[in-house]
Amino acid sequence: MTNLLLDTVHLHKAGESVGVPSVCSAHPLVLEAAVLQALEDGSIVLVEATSNQVDQFGGYTGMRPADFRDLVHEIADRVGFPRDRVVLGGDHLGPNTWRGLGAEAAMDRADDLVEAYVAAGFTKIHLDCSMVCAGDPEILTDDIVAGRAARLASVAEAVARREFGVSEVLYVIGTEVPVPGGAHETIEELAPTSEGAARATLARHEKAFIQADLAAAWKRVIGLVVQPGVEFDHVRVIDYDRDRTASLRGVVAEYSNLVFEAHSTDYQTKERLTELVEDHWAILKVGPGLTFALREALFALAAVEDELVAAEDRSNLVSVVERRMLADPHWWEGYYEGDARDQQIARRYSFSDRVRYYWPDPEIHAAESQLLANLGASGIPLPVLSQYLPNQYARARRGDLSLEPKALAIDLVRDVLRDYAHACNPSLRSSL
Repeated sequence: MTNLLLDTVHLHKAGESVGVPSVCSAHPLVLEAAVLQALEDGSIVLVEATSNQVDQFGGYTGMRPADFRDLVHEIADRVGFPRDRVVLGGDHLGPNTWRGLGAEAAMDRADDLVEAYVAAGFTKIHLDCSMVCAGDPEILTDDIVAGRAARLASVAEAVARREFGVSEVLYVIGTEVPVPGGAHETIEELAPTSEGAARATLARHEKAFIQADLAAAWKRVIGLVVQPGVEFDHVRVIDYDRDRTASLRGVVAEYSNLVFEAHSTDYQTKERLTELVEDHWAILKVGPGLTFALREALFALAAVEDELVAAEDRSNLVSVVERRMLADPHWWEGYYEGDARDQQIARRYSFSDRVRYYWPDPEIHAAESQLLANLGASGIPLPVLSQYLPNQYARARRGDLSLEPKALAIDLVRDVLRDYAHACNPSLRSSL
């Protein structure tokens, strides 16, 4: 598993314009879309859980790392995708969730977090200790951040050796991205990471790893998270501009195993994604863009349901989602500004897609299941499908796609993943 990801990195370093999408979502339909796309491409599937989604206590999804692993493996088994081509990653693993406890207590929890991930078989670990904890200096020095990352790497190495006899864990370092969950503010302008900052991050982390007797682990640092100048807020997308990253791109050329990892690539065009891979961002994180597409699909299917199903039998998915988000505003209230109408539009349609935090809600999950069951029973006439999901209609007309509602929703998510597949050139990786 690990070696297949490392092989992709080596192929990129050998001069091939290849990469891998990193799917950061815990929704089963998104995960199934990712696995099906990889099955068609003949490639690996890299799926990552973020520290606030999945942790040793369950995170906001209610899943611990072993639960998330089992979910991904169950989906892979069901669609006939080999488990040995599934790579599991942990994103932003560090003290973020517990930073209010103070640095030492938060790091103790982060130790346990990393232990749970590695013991469950996650082999790609992003170490992120950039968060200021209670009692910390207002701005953390690079040495503090790197030292805490090395501490977590020591935990990962020990757990891997204990559980598997050897450590093959691959690490990603660097944190020049918004905190887990996305940006809070409207983004006016975004500067790429400077060459100097990238070099400093590498130098400080290498020093910290060596001081912690982690020379072997340092050789397995394959990714550096830097800001290529891409981001999105609630209503806008900042597109990649390769002219602004010319000096930064030279940093990874000096390392045999190192590529860039790009976060927040959601909503970039196919052409911009391709340029990112060509410019050494060989790992492309995508999460909200996939659940945004899933929400589009489910809301479209809810509109179809309104046309075809008696009012008393409908799932009323859209109104259930709205009601539950209002009843529990924790995941959106600090993000969406404006008056009541502005907030309602943002709750439903924002690029930030705070809806993604609510899909595990029991009432919303039940409404989603009822929606799919209702439309499975009623059937969807082609003319109605054309009105609400025209791309899926076109595939259904060609005989390439089932009219089963779950398949339609998954296919719309795959429309996003098809752009990533084009950018990452899976045909060049299919022999791995």
